[in-house]
Amino acid sequence: MKKEAFVTKELIEEIVKTYPTPFHIYDEKGIRANAKALREAFAWNPGYKEFFAVKATPNPFLIDILREYGCGCDCSSRTELMLSHAMGVKGEDIMFSSNDTPAEEFAYAAKIGATINLDDFTHIAFLEETIGYLPKTLSCRYNPGGYFSISNNIMDNPGDAKYGFTTEQLFEGFKILKQKGVENFGIHAFLASNTVTNEYYPTLARKLFETAVKLKEETGAHITFINLSGGIGVPYRPDQEPNDILVIGEGVRKVYEEILVPAGMGDVAIYTELGRFMMAPYGHLVTKVLHEKHTYKEYIGVDACAVNLMRPAMYGAYHHITVLGKEDAPCDHVYDVTGSLCENNDKFAIDRELPEIEIGDYLAIHDTGAHGYAMGYNYNGKLKSAELLLHEDGSVELIRRAETPRDYFATFDCFDIFKQIDFE
Repeated sequence: MKKEAFVTKELIEEIVKTYPTPFHIYDEKGIRANAKALREAFAWNPGYKEFFAVKATPNPFLIDILREYGCGCDCSSRTELMLSHAMGVKGEDIMFSSNDTPAEEFAYAAKIGATINLDDFTHIAFLEETIGYLPKTLSCRYNPGGYFSISNNIMDNPGDAKYGFTTEQLFEGFKILKQKGVENFGIHAFLASNTVTNEYYPTLARKLFETAVKLKEETGAHITFINLSGGIGVPYRPDQEPNDILVIGEGVRKVYEEILVPAGMGDVAIYTELGRFMMAPYGHLVTKVLHEKHTYKEYIGVDACAVNLMRPAMYGAYHHITVLGKEDAPCDHVYDVTGSLCENNDKFAIDRELPEIEIGDYLAIHDTGAHGYAMGYNYNGKLKSAELLLHEDGSVELIRRAETPRDYFATFDCFDIFKQIDFE
């Protein structure tokens, strides 16, 4: 699969007259088409809802686009809950899936009416002690342990993950919650990350649906929703085939009708909490080439760094790079593409075959629409970049300004030195 940028050199040259690089830019047309396809894929389930994983791209302009397609918000912290609530997202459209949760975060989630997804057996008592009651609707995160595999292919190792109830804890937890007055139950599981296979969701669904039937039979709990969480990935590499969300939705439907419907559970709603799948392909980090370095390797230095995109430095993640204006040129040069942090892992690409790059060229780093800006930080005093939205009509809107030195120093205002800084 050829990966093509949704921006051109000419467009970027026009944008930088107003907004200097680096910046993240998002494709409204792509976001809308993908959200529509997801909705169509699960239209067979009347209660279906996507709770967008806010942690992936916490920008209200982008989240509002998804809300037009019926999406809610999946939050993992009080700040994300505050953002969703401030945007006017209703409590029932907010899922709070957290771990190692502070009491004040449970209290705030309950206050705004969010559905709480408990990560641990001990959190049953902790939640009740914190807010003084247990909500009528609660969800529990399930971790079956061991390895999660599709056919003979091991996808991930849930048994090594810090999340969720064990099987025994889940059944005991449902019994306790029912005794304490909980009326509506949900099950949630996330067993593999960034899968590029149409079989992940149907396989996960089978495991959860079979568990749900046993829970109903053994505890009498009224299970109203089953949350397949995230895990559907995107093809970061050009040799990967993308997931087909319509095929995935149909696969889940078949398992639903095979397992839940005969058990008298044909009214169970299906939820998802997709982040990467919803946004990653529709974001680019655009950066300008500042320097060339010729030592033991050929280096290209750009004005972005790991502050703007942490994934390659953090765990060697691959992100495709397009040299804008040279899309059809031969990839006959080998470069390390680097940022300016005082860290040797601050590299967007290592030994990457690319067209010949010159100082002043613009690079579009692909698939940064999720876990790109959101994972940014301020190491070395670096400042987070702007976020822009490319509208369907071709216009560009600033949806988050770039940080300034004043932002960086704002939390030092209790020190006298703050008053001496010249911000001009």
